[in-house]
Amino acid sequence: MTDDLVTYESLEGFVEEWRLGEPFQHIVLPNFLVDDVAKAVASEFPSYDSEYWKGYNNALENKKLLNHWDKFGPTTYRIFQYLNSPKFISKIESLVGYDLFPDYGLNGGGLHIHQQGGKLNIHLDYALHPKLRLERRLNLIVYVTPDWDEEWGGCLGFWEKHQFEEGPGRLAKKIVPVFNSAVLFDTTQNSWHGLPDPICCPVDKTRNSLAVYYLCRPRDGVSERGKALFAPYENQRNDPKVLELIKQRSSVILASSVYGDKD
Repeated sequence: MTDDLVTYESLEGFVEEWRLGEPFQHIVLPNFLVDDVAKAVASEFPSYDSEYWKGYNNALENKKLLNHWDKFGPTTYRIFQYLNSPKFISKIESLVGYDLFPDYGLNGGGLHIHQQGGKLNIHLDYALHPKLRLERRLNLIVYVTPDWDEEWGGCLGFWEKHQFEEGPGRLAKKIVPVFNSAVLFDTTQNSWHGLPDPICCPVDKTRNSLAVYYLCRPRDGVSERGKALFAPYENQRNDPKVLELIKQRSSVILASSVYGDKD
């Protein structure tokens, strides 16, 4: 028995996998959406040159995002409604063991798209929601590009916390964006993640995904971080322009100056 949108009646069978997840708690869910639903979402996905997208193009991130509900296709709209519903959130609560709240505004979530050359430096997500002042706790990503080839890259990486420095250490896991698979992970456990190597897919292909975040009541000692904190990647570590960009990007006040279609 399944929902009419999602194939998982319950997530309780993944409790042990979740508990033991490394380098931070996570699970990967194949065949996440009902097959016809996944195909419909893929067909509704806006093209890369659509005017709907908001672009990010700088040394840290090259991607586009769309989180306006009125621009979603009908099936996509239903998916986001369901993933933010009490019914689905109760499934996640049974997995993780604590209360969660939706973010109907899809702050930082919605539809994400990367073309050839797209990337996203390793980073920590923001900690407190800028409007709700709830703690961002979990991230659910659903991949919706049919026939993605692993050789094109675009894998989501999970990094351990560096043993001696404040930043990412060893790459611990890669998750291939297989069509209709989903990954759920805790964003608060020194959860360094990203796809920092530029994607090498064909020019007529894009890496497409849906992203939803789940919130909880702020815990004692929660970070006040209001923007993502990026790490320089390999050849960027001694680049003063990149280090300054990271500083600006992590500031609630200055971040808007580096948003948008900028080199």
